This record gives sequence, structure tokens and C-alpha cells, in this order.
Amino acid sequence: MARGKVQLKRIENPVHRQVTFCKRRAGLLKKAKELSVLCDAEIGLFIFSAHGKLYELATKGTMQGLIERYMESNRGAQPEPDIETQPLDAKEEIKQLKQEVEILQKGLRYMFGGGVGTMTLDELDVLEKHLEIWICNIRSTKMNIMYEEIQLLRNKEGILKAANNYLQDKIEENGMTDFAPNTTNFAYPLTIQNEIFQL
Repeated sequence: MARGKVQLKRIENPVHRQVTFCKRRAGLLKKAKELSVLCDAEIGLFIFSAHGKLYELATKGTMQGLIERYMESNRGAQPEPDIETQPLDAKEEIKQLKQEVEILQKGLRYMFGGGVGTMTLDELDVLEKHLEIWICNIRSTKMNIMYEEIQLLRNKEGILKAANNYLQDKIEENGMTDFAPNTTNFAYPLTIQNEIFQL
């Protein structure tokens, strides 16, 4: 059954929006890596979430190296930033980061019962957004761990199938196809040459 066409408009539910962002971001990063490997391309990718969190990918070298290369290829296309305004931007950024840290610390106290009734609605909204991001990151990490475990189990299954085929071939070579299954309760260790089934 074919999937319906997805309407390209802003998702109103913030939880669904965050989940969609996490899934699509992971897909975009995966496609960028695949394009880099398949076509030997250098790819640099920046993603800023709605909450201002930065995600980046540099497939070859560092992001700084890719930015320098981009600036060299576009020399003169972009004006140089005014040196006098840079310290003001840094001060403003420090101020915003301090406010964010204060809100998060306040939120931690609030969650552990030390600051009941002390947070404003705006502070609770900010805390909610951060919790959504953390939940998304936790789910993403959990899915990655589960995927790695599945891959390990598939590898183990492949090794066991190869060992089974090897033993069946040995039995057929020795002409021991008509033998009764082991009916005793004694477990006999299986010895296989190590060099055949090494990972």
C-alpha cells in the first residue's frame, strides 16, 4: 500500500514537530554521508533547530576547513563583518547563555521539588522545549544502541549459519549421513578450526 502525500506545512503539535525534526534530521545526515561516500564529495551541513541547537556534519576534514574553502571560492561575494560589532555580539550571546543556564538550573530545582511555584509561564515553556529536545536525543541514542545490538545478533546468526553449513559439508564428505541423533543427556563440546570463523 502506498503512503499518502505529506502536506508541507508547519506541524502544529510541538511533540510531533520535534519527533519529525529528529527523524528527518537523521535521514538528511545519513543521505549526506551516503552522497559523500558514493560520489567522493566533500559535504558540510549545518542544521539549527527551532530551539537554536546546532547540528553539523563535515564528511571530510573539519567544518572549519570546509568553511575556509567556501570562503575562498566565494571571495568578495560576502562583505566582511564589522569588527566593532563583534564584541557586542559576543556579550549578547554570553548574556543569553547565562539566562538559559539560570532557567535550566531553576527548572532542575523545580523538578526536584525545591522551587515549587517559583517559575513563570515563559520559563516553564523554555524548560518544556529543552525537555522535548532531551527526550528526542535519548530516544535517538536508544534507537542507535538497539540497532547496533540487532546488527551484532545478525552477525552472530551469520557466523552460526556458516558453522552449520561447514559441519554439514564435513558430514557429507565423511559419508556419515545416516546417523541417529544424540539421545543421551551428555553435552559434547563442538570443536571448529578457529581460522575459519574469525570475525
